[in-house]
Amino acid sequence: MDLVAGIDIGSLTAKIVVLAVSNKINTSIQQKYSFIRRVGYNPTGIAESLVNDAKDAIGTENFAYTISTGYGRKLVKAANENITEITCHATGAFFVNPNIRTIIDIGGQDSKVIQINEDGQIQDFEMNDKCSAGTGRFLEVMANALEVELSEFGNQALISTNPASISSTCTVFAESEVISRLNQGANRLDIIAGIHKTIANKIAALTARVGIIPLIALTGGVALNPGVKKMLEHQMNAPIEVPPNPQMIGALGAALLASKHLK
Repeated sequence: MDLVAGIDIGSLTAKIVVLAVSNKINTSIQQKYSFIRRVGYNPTGIAESLVNDAKDAIGTENFAYTISTGYGRKLVKAANENITEITCHATGAFFVNPNIRTIIDIGGQDSKVIQINEDGQIQDFEMNDKCSAGTGRFLEVMANALEVELSEFGNQALISTNPASISSTCTVFAESEVISRLNQGANRLDIIAGIHKTIANKIAALTARVGIIPLIALTGGVALNPGVKKMLEHQMNAPIEVPPNPQMIGALGAALLASKHLK
């Protein structure tokens, strides 16, 4: 079996997926390795260490083909090719569940909505990369301002029955607004719920420009936040599926695309 790798260098995290692919008549694909880590200040170095660590863990010297994606895709020296995250997320999500037609990916610094057909081909997409509101970074800043662990932020958003209205969508102004609300005695849980509602509103507006076709999948690290998922489902009046390891979907798609280059 040949080994192929997909590497997703995002703004906050870097991911790698390695697949073992059999090119016989009945082609089989098995995931051999995956890993995620923070990017930090040196994305080129992180990419190199991801590749080297994967090779050491698997016990191989080379991958047959490697594709990189994400913000830092052109920084991956080991990549044979780099492909946009739109294509890779569509490929990865469709592989996980061929019934998916709408993909909402919320990353560290951007959010995107992708519509695919029954063959997994991209029909339309919209992307927000002008402001960090509605992204993982927005959640990190707000959690820090409220002194709440990011891993518990989404669960706390589900407790409130009266989400506060957060008027600022800019991360800097929203942080100031949140601190001001706290100083005025506002309920912390209501503020947390309001922050999540703001993100859901932002994503719903983005999705409206593409259109919603079930089944909807939520990918990216923010997909692990139950508060965002629930409020998005309420906004769209439709269930949303979170695939296993949603933050790895882009890297998985890149690895799947790499497998197509095997002879």
